[in-house]
Amino acid sequence: MASTVILGAGIIGVSTAYYLSDHQPASSIHLVDPASGLFSSASGYAGGFLAKDWFSPSTASLGALSFDQHRRLAQEKGGREKWGYAQTASVSYTASPSSAGSNQARGEDWLFQGTTRAGAAPEESLEISGPSRDAPAWLRRVRGDRLEHISTEGTTAQLDPLLLCRFLLQECLKRGVKLHHPAMALSVSTDVRGELSSIRIADTQSSIETDWPCTRLIIAAGVWSPGLFRSLFGHSQARLPILSLAGHSLVLKSPRWHGGLEADGCHAIYTTHSSGFCPEIYARLGGHIYIAGLNSAATPIPETPGKAPVDGTAIARLRKTARDLLGPTVLTEDGDDDLEVVREGHCFRPITPWGTPIVSRIPDKDLGIGMATRPGEDGGVFLAAGHGPWGISLSLGTGQVLAELAQGRPCSADISSLTFRCE
Repeated sequence: MASTVILGAGIIGVSTAYYLSDHQPASSIHLVDPASGLFSSASGYAGGFLAKDWFSPSTASLGALSFDQHRRLAQEKGGREKWGYAQTASVSYTASPSSAGSNQARGEDWLFQGTTRAGAAPEESLEISGPSRDAPAWLRRVRGDRLEHISTEGTTAQLDPLLLCRFLLQECLKRGVKLHHPAMALSVSTDVRGELSSIRIADTQSSIETDWPCTRLIIAAGVWSPGLFRSLFGHSQARLPILSLAGHSLVLKSPRWHGGLEADGCHAIYTTHSSGFCPEIYARLGGHIYIAGLNSAATPIPETPGKAPVDGTAIARLRKTARDLLGPTVLTEDGDDDLEVVREGHCFRPITPWGTPIVSRIPDKDLGIGMATRPGEDGGVFLAAGHGPWGISLSLGTGQVLAELAQGRPCSADISSLTFRCE
């Protein structure tokens, strides 16, 4: 059985380790992550929205598989209680009648054009008229606004990604998967046949370097994947086409969203705001409301996850948006609202220039002169990155099919359009 090292212990990495360990000894699987605190970027700070049929043809099969895996895992392992898994009504909200019915980008275009994720939803909607259980109680309504359902029952859900990541990691560790953290991969070595055979891992706290058997290498390090590939395969002319889209977020508490209202269902709200961006708002189980949508492709990537400072200006814009959309109709005498900030976030989503992920084996010819891997299921270098805003939704499906691909088993989803492309 191939010794497997996974670089990146985020949602894609731990999902892959989880499914790999169903079919090989867990002790032969190693997770490596340089962050001092795990899940300190997109895996821990994303919104956790899940969709079944909001994807382009190239990712539709993977999206449907992953959605079903999320539901199955939640049913089998108590996901509602452990990581806040909940079926969700997805709603498009328009505060101004003049903007209702405006054309929105569809497919992946919304990500690059700064429009709303609601544009990726199927071309169906149903207006919510008047007061209704379908309208979230925590949303501040204004005269002439408009709410539309953009999902059908059972096709969207949500969860707290940080809690899911922690659950998957603990399951992996209980099975015997090895975790190296904080640690970094320094170099790879070959055997007498010139095939990948080991990887040198450095514990960044003790500076101890150890060579571990590695015939199968999986790169799942998000926006840090290109740098890792360059450092390990310095003779390669290939460049991984993984870019970054940074985003800020807030987690809030509101007296208008609490456990007593959860029986009416959770909501995901997609809207636009006068300050020039498209907020995404998710009411989670446990009384928390997540708000994001303020993104930038120009923010420098930190050396390791969790090192990027929170931008006070961006947080202030999100805070004002939250006050406008979630705050009380009447403010306090001091002009304050009644929203409590639980957590501020700043994370980096990995994207590709064409808007869909890469889930693929990297051909040996792209590893550079003097580097090869064992054929078939006995070896290989693999890449799983570029999921953009769909990393949480596609995580379990990606982990499953990547494990199948690496172990030489039939893939449960069609990933033929997600093969490796290099710059």
